[in-house]
Amino acid sequence: MKPAIIGVGLLLSCAALAQEPRPVSKGQALYLPVYSHMLYGNIGRSGQPGKVLLSALVSIRNTDAKRPLRVLSARYYETQGRFLREYIAAPASVPPLGTLELFVELHDDAGGSGANFLIRWEADTAINPPLVEALHANLDSGKAVIVTTQAVPVSAE
Repeated sequence: MKPAIIGVGLLLSCAALAQEPRPVSKGQALYLPVYSHMLYGNIGRSGQPGKVLLSALVSIRNTDAKRPLRVLSARYYETQGRFLREYIAAPASVPPLGTLELFVELHDDAGGSGANFLIRWEADTAINPPLVEALHANLDSGKAVIVTTQAVPVSAE
């Protein structure tokens, strides 16, 4: 039970870090690291370290209190950079202060430890950019593994 408490405490302390306001934008491409599994421990007899599977809840949060945004695409890539699938079938509108959630299941380890999303969004006028994070979890056998990642803006392809 203690690992869960430590993990939650770490999450809260990281979330409390102060950040500068981000400039308004009419759209961006965002790179979000995602872990479909995590390597841990020592190298075993098989020549490989231990591996724990993780689910990922991707949260695309509209931080603008007055204007909506549209998520145009959420492309999922594996560790070697190979495209796996698109998570947005058609542009999805996110209302002011609303959230769009995407989910990578625990049993889906195709992405690997270096998986990522390339997320594109746009708005009709310049707005506060969305906060895009992934919460990774495995709450199995009385142990808790919880990891968060946050997207960063990248140049368009």
